[in-house]
Amino acid sequence: MAVLDAGQAAVTGARFKLPTAARIALLQIALLVALLAAWELAIRLGFIAVYLYGQPSGIIAKAGKLIASGELLRDAGLTAWEAIAGFLIGTVLGSAAGLSLWLFPTGAAVLRPYLIALNGLPKIALAPLIIVWFGIGLSSKIAIAAIITFIVAVITALQGAKEVDADLVKLLRSLGASRWKTWRTVIVPGAMPWIVAAFRLNVGFALIGAVVGEYIASKEGLGYMIYYAGVLYDLNAVWVGIAALMAVALLMYAAIDLIERRLLS
Repeated sequence: MAVLDAGQAAVTGARFKLPTAARIALLQIALLVALLAAWELAIRLGFIAVYLYGQPSGIIAKAGKLIASGELLRDAGLTAWEAIAGFLIGTVLGSAAGLSLWLFPTGAAVLRPYLIALNGLPKIALAPLIIVWFGIGLSSKIAIAAIITFIVAVITALQGAKEVDADLVKLLRSLGASRWKTWRTVIVPGAMPWIVAAFRLNVGFALIGAVVGEYIASKEGLGYMIYYAGVLYDLNAVWVGIAALMAVALLMYAAIDLIERRLLS
């Protein structure tokens, strides 16, 4: 009887065991709550200065005010739109260009040092030129994000095309397949994991482009909000802006996960 009771208890415990994803989510939330609680406690006990680090309770209060006024949602929506538009333009065009360069190896060799130089160039150096060319409006922020993501996408897609199994390419060519057909049936599908990896990298780069543009010339957006709050030493507002940027990044990464399942399934 004791054995049966123990077995039943084990079955009941297993029945109510949380799924792995739910347990991980709870642990993630617990970690965030613990960090915020430790931060708040350190402020209240005087271990760290509130004017240097902000305060979680103050950050939450500031976030509530900015949400109630509509300012936070407006700025977050604008920055998200700039980043997403720049991401799509730069990543799609860059991936297509990088894959196409496989068809023209001589052209790829000629362009290689220029691509390397542009990739190594701090993109913020281009921001003043782009502001002059496109103005201080929305288009300049999209352009900065698009240029940054374009270079990364070109290099990654081209490298992914080169990494496709050379024996498979030789086999197709020996069977009479044209270079175009080989590219379409083998190179493009084989480079997809690299292209998706570039998508993930470019989420952060697109946000960097949008925020840098807002730092330089803007009157709205999360970048402007963070910059202006920093000038005023309103660190709680700075943290609200940073948290909003992180939320936008997480949403973009979730969208990339959906795209990855569709492309690689």
